[in-house]
Amino acid sequence: MIVNTSFVFCLSILYQRTCSHYTAETEHHLKVRGMDDQSVTRVVLLACGSFNPVTNMHLRMFELARDHLEDTGLYRVVKGIISPVGDGYNKKGLIESSHRLAMARLSTENSDWITVDSWESLQPDWVETAKVIRHHGEMLAAEQSNDDVDTVKNAKKRRIDEYSGKSSHFTRRDGPQLMLLCGADVLESFGVPNLWKQEDIAEIVGRYGLVCVTRSGSDPHKFIHKSDMLWKYRKNIHVVHEWVTNEISATHVRQSLRRGRSVRYLLPDGVIHFIREHGLYSAESEQKNADVVLAPLHRYSDASSS
Repeated sequence: MIVNTSFVFCLSILYQRTCSHYTAETEHHLKVRGMDDQSVTRVVLLACGSFNPVTNMHLRMFELARDHLEDTGLYRVVKGIISPVGDGYNKKGLIESSHRLAMARLSTENSDWITVDSWESLQPDWVETAKVIRHHGEMLAAEQSNDDVDTVKNAKKRRIDEYSGKSSHFTRRDGPQLMLLCGADVLESFGVPNLWKQEDIAEIVGRYGLVCVTRSGSDPHKFIHKSDMLWKYRKNIHVVHEWVTNEISATHVRQSLRRGRSVRYLLPDGVIHFIREHGLYSAESEQKNADVVLAPLHRYSDASSS
């Protein structure tokens, strides 16, 4: 059989380019900002919330946060995680987590760095945000531990290769930093009585860090200034200004859906199709949990009264 060597060579080059697509895009993303991969802190952004449903603004927040952090020259965002809250949160109008998970996955299917995690939504009871962040921090630490084992193996291999005259190169990297991504409304909710434990706020902001995207009418800096807790950890709070305001609200989206109005360009097309296919967000579903106390208010109110 005659093999066309030119054709094989072209296939080889195409395969290499396909496999290195993400790496090349990431390197270009960093070069545009003048960033050296060796001198920056890698960051994983975690967004917790109802995502009822996930909107284009939820996804836009990840892009805004990444641009802001990487523009400082101090960070490289390597991953984004969407973590829908579980059904036990008991928020009014909150539909089943299985649907919210499916819609979140549909919304990120074309993203090469934003993923969806189901751990929080699959818990039988509501889980505090601090515990969710802790869980993901442990997962990242476990991944880093595995990487360290591989690094040790590579180091041994390199010494053997160097002794045998071969050459290899690898660089040991520290694990990424986990940060909570949220809107200004979440930041301001830290001041709502019995909604957050003070020790949880201290852990979230002090240990991990917060990336807060502004909304029209909000003033995160003013709120931080008023709070002794947030002021203490102000250097760990990154306020991202959205100059092109986009006030997409999941509440307003659900209202439009109930009224049969178009929500195109507010939600990803796949999410809209899923909602229509499963008949989600009716007048009846909006009344779900209407007579139930929100999980954190119920838990912390009982704790403070006992």
